[in-house]
Amino acid sequence: MAGKLEVEILTLFPRMCAGYLGESILGKAQESGLLTVWVEDIREHAEGKHRVADDAPYGGGAGMVMKPEPLTAAIEAARARLPGALAVLMSPRGVRFDQGQAQRLAGHGKLILVCGRYEGVDERVLGSIDLELSVGDFVLTGGELAALCVVDAAARLVPGVLGNEASAGDESFAGQDGVLEHPHYTRPPVFRGNEVPAVLLSGDHRRIERWRRREALRATRKRRPDLLEGALLTEEDRLLLDAGDDEL
Repeated sequence: MAGKLEVEILTLFPRMCAGYLGESILGKAQESGLLTVWVEDIREHAEGKHRVADDAPYGGGAGMVMKPEPLTAAIEAARARLPGALAVLMSPRGVRFDQGQAQRLAGHGKLILVCGRYEGVDERVLGSIDLELSVGDFVLTGGELAALCVVDAAARLVPGVLGNEASAGDESFAGQDGVLEHPHYTRPPVFRGNEVPAVLLSGDHRRIERWRRREALRATRKRRPDLLEGALLTEEDRLLLDAGDDEL
């Protein structure tokens, strides 16, 4: 895992990224030097008085297409600033972004995230791209939200970014077996008639860990049975799935 993460986001709308990047964990990570994010306006690399970065598609059709000259120039300038960086295009045609991809990108340490807009980018830009990523089977107005998802997911895996280093490994999709995370409770012990499970108040750490594992398995079976089918379950896990509280 890299000791820090350096990212350049290429976008036609830089202000869309600033607020999110400056708050909470990402803001603190930048203050501590564990994360560096530059946001570059693609139009700065367009020629002419009006800095045009899009045009109508050849062959006709609705919408506009991002021009190859300014976008390729922006990627090349970013590569000069971040030698060895991985250039990633946020695209609905890309491979699905998941926790494994987040780990690989965090480990690479240097990323150029290219935000598409309109009907997409000129196909010739792909010669400058190392990887196409999709955050899901749905359509967004542009790649900015997807790029922010990548920054957030990758940055939290950099050692020191999270206050509790165990947090990143305990969350849904993060463990080696790929099951969802267990439920969480905090004060008060009773809220609108709903009590915190007694085992969490018992002080018996062995029972608490078994309860959390059981509930994680049950949540996965209920919400994402597809994950459970491919999970690496032990014989104890299979017994826990249907164990009662008195069997923990």
